Order: sequence, then structure tokens, then C-alpha cells
Amino acid sequence: MNDIIETSKPTMSSREIAELTGKQHQHVKRDIEKMLESLGRDASTFGRTYQDSQNRFQTEYLLDRYHTEVLVTGYDVKRRAAVIKRWYDLETGATKPALPDFTNPVEAARAWADEVESKLRAEAALEHAKPAVEFVERYVSADSGNKGFRQVAKLLQANEREFRAFLQDSRVMYRLGGEWMPYQQHIDADRFVVKTGVTEDGGHSYSQAKFTPKGVNWIAGLWAQYNIAGAA
Repeated sequence: MNDIIETSKPTMSSREIAELTGKQHQHVKRDIEKMLESLGRDASTFGRTYQDSQNRFQTEYLLDRYHTEVLVTGYDVKRRAAVIKRWYDLETGATKPALPDFTNPVEAARAWADEVESKLRAEAALEHAKPAVEFVERYVSADSGNKGFRQVAKLLQANEREFRAFLQDSRVMYRLGGEWMPYQQHIDADRFVVKTGVTEDGGHSYSQAKFTPKGVNWIAGLWAQYNIAGAA
């Protein structure tokens, strides 16, 4: 049994992600496999079998919230919003906005009101983050240049120290010999470019990492989801 299925925390299946995003299940599975390969994870530890409507055994993947959010950063805003909203439902235990117990009208009304309020907060957080993400997507489309750390932090209106800690905790970048460098999987995914050289006086070599337009768009989605989770 894999580590995702054994955990008591909520998970989201690739079939549910496909339903929420309107994508074909086979395409979602392909996206998950590519993501896990980039993260250096074994896709089989997230997989399980199920029987389809024709009693055939098929494979699906179960993702925790972290891996789900990494996956949907590559999707458009509408699809990201649908998946993230569903995560709020999973974590709050919300299913349908119906009264849970009609035998106690006061308690039932209170429970229903709490659930609706929770959903409204989640939707408000998503609406708050959406303009910023859409702005970054338009900005990146108009400007194809690579961006340094401070440029990206300014673009996202992020505190540099907090943004740096976020990149480190999310295993996006790490410190190497006094320089901040991206993990190799993010370079392979064309999210960063790394230039190396030697100072004019020949005193020492250096490496400089910059976000590509694709990387800026990707990190903007990840940063927005980080802030939504913090506000929940």
C-alpha cells in the first residue's frame, strides 16, 4: 500500500481532478506522471487500481494537497479555482449545502450557515488572488525577458524575505556557495535559466539564476495558492 493511501489526510483522485477541470482522465494522468518525474517521485507510490463501468481494472492517482496544487499551477485560472475550491470542501468536510439534521432546527441552521460562510471565504480568497495571477499571465505574455529574484518579487508584490523562505520551503531554490540556485528539475522544466561566467578580473567564477517567462507564470500561481492557504 502506498504512502498517500495510508495517510489519514484528505486526497484527491486524478479522476476527480479530470471531472473538475473538464480534462480527459488520461490527460490528467499524463500531467501527474510528468510532474512526479520532475519532482523525483515514483508515480507508482501514488497509484491505485479501480474498476471502470465495464468492470475493467484501470489506474488512477491519489494526490495530497501539495501535489495537487503543484499540478494545477500549469492549468488556467478557472481550472485552478475549481480544484482549489474543492480542496476547501475536503478540508472542511463540506459536501452539499444541505441541513444535516432536521430534528434540531437551531443546530441544523447553524451548521448550514457555518458551511456557507466557509465556502464564501474560500471563494473570496480565490477572487482576490485571481486578478494578480491573471496580471502576471498577461505581463509574461507581453514581456518575454527572463527575470531575476528581485524583479519577480516586485512583480508579485511579495516581501523579499518571505518570498525567499517560500522558495526554499517549497524546494524551488536553495543556497549554494553564496548564490541561490534552482533545483535541477525546475531547470529541466524550463522555469529557470542559469548563466555561469568569470568576473572581468578573473578573480572568481559565478552563477546567476533567472526565472524564464514560463517560470514567472508558474511561480505566480504557486505563490497565489500559498497566500490563499495562509488566509484560510
